[in-house]
Amino acid sequence: MEWLHYMLVESKQEFLQQSQEQLAATANPIVGSRVWVEDPDVAWIDGEVLEAKGEVIKVLCTSGKTVVVKASSIYHKDTEVPPSGVDDMTKLAYLHEPGVLDNLRSRYDINEIYTYTGNILIAVNPFIKLPHLYDSHMMAQYKGAAFGELSPHPFAVADAAYRLMINEGISQSILVSGESGAGKTESTKLLMRYLAYMGGRAAAEGRTVEQKVLESNPVLEAFGNAKTVRNNNSSRFGKFVEIQFDQRGRISGAAIRTYLLERSRVCQVSDPERNYHCFYMLCAAPPEDVKKYKLGDPRMFHYLNQSNCFELEGLDESKEYRDTRRAMDIVGISSEEQDAIFKVVAAILHLGNIEFAKGKEIDSSVPRDEKSWFHLQTAADLFMCDAKALEDSLCKRVIVTRDETITKWLDPEAAALSRDALAKIVYSRLFDWLVDKINNSIGQDPESKSLIGVLDIYGFESFKTNRFVTGTPFVV
Repeated sequence: MEWLHYMLVESKQEFLQQSQEQLAATANPIVGSRVWVEDPDVAWIDGEVLEAKGEVIKVLCTSGKTVVVKASSIYHKDTEVPPSGVDDMTKLAYLHEPGVLDNLRSRYDINEIYTYTGNILIAVNPFIKLPHLYDSHMMAQYKGAAFGELSPHPFAVADAAYRLMINEGISQSILVSGESGAGKTESTKLLMRYLAYMGGRAAAEGRTVEQKVLESNPVLEAFGNAKTVRNNNSSRFGKFVEIQFDQRGRISGAAIRTYLLERSRVCQVSDPERNYHCFYMLCAAPPEDVKKYKLGDPRMFHYLNQSNCFELEGLDESKEYRDTRRAMDIVGISSEEQDAIFKVVAAILHLGNIEFAKGKEIDSSVPRDEKSWFHLQTAADLFMCDAKALEDSLCKRVIVTRDETITKWLDPEAAALSRDALAKIVYSRLFDWLVDKINNSIGQDPESKSLIGVLDIYGFESFKTNRFVTGTPFVV
């Protein structure tokens, strides 16, 4: 079961210490008591103690099987917990792993996907859309409500952070963490929506700060998110959104900071994952755009066809392309700049289709055939650079010493590595430019005294075999 945590900076150390003490408490069970034992199929299963002889405990599980375990490996079951579970796990008599998981499962079974643990919110991804939980009526309910007064919800966390900032004048931070696919990005957007709702204001003209902040999400997702094994819309970068407020609690500025974009994904993709969304969007763009960038079926491009996954069920790439351009309009990226952005994206695809063969010189290389020359020329046209200069940058290496400049030929293998390195650095610079452009458009308030930061951190993935491979970075 996957879950994620929303943590306010003010999380009480006393509560965490108490949790550790409860976890460590394992009194010897007696005959007839209810306990949890480990199970290879369902992780934990409850049962009744039949015999207790020192460290050896015989348990009749609810599945019908009888197991013999050590007393140190079992946990007491809280028999007073209602079938529907509790909305705050500090109400549990035993705060240990099986108790926590059982409570989350009981609530999930009745469509309660949020649960508190003190002022930490745990969310279990329902993998379905629940629009009724996040409409304006729901936001109005949580506005000003005491934390814990209403059902657990991301809006409650955002409201608590906002109230603490206003009442005590202390800046706040909300951390969103968890496994890949747990729902961190969607939850981050909910938190930002609520903060925009609380601190928003009608602008006399132009776009408001909160509109630009919210519309930055689809732009960054298009260029920084991709399909992984566990998640069709996985953030492949870390994001910290700093929302600034004036003395009256209104949003007055914002800044977005990004970390650790997964550059290797641009050139190498593991099956059944995908490259960044923007590449597939552009291939599904209107015919005039596809023709302008000399694109076509994504299967024809090396940087995309290393995986057999080209489409996502229920996702209209053409619509996503239009929505992304509309979001770019809102955050202040002009049509000319948008065209330049997608020229770079298209150029990277053509760059990946350049193959190399041995040249006339020793250990030299040249584009392999007419197809490679076509993609080289197209990439040069889209980059708006000289084709010969681009060829030399791929097939040669320039070494500058104190006394002279040395030009060294690269063999075909080294030229291919040079090509990939160029694609990665260009895409990384494009992503950084986008973030800077969004920040400049939103604007920051140098007079702001209070802020709320929302950190959407990298999702971690744990497989039977964990290794450094493209598409599945090892993240600590």
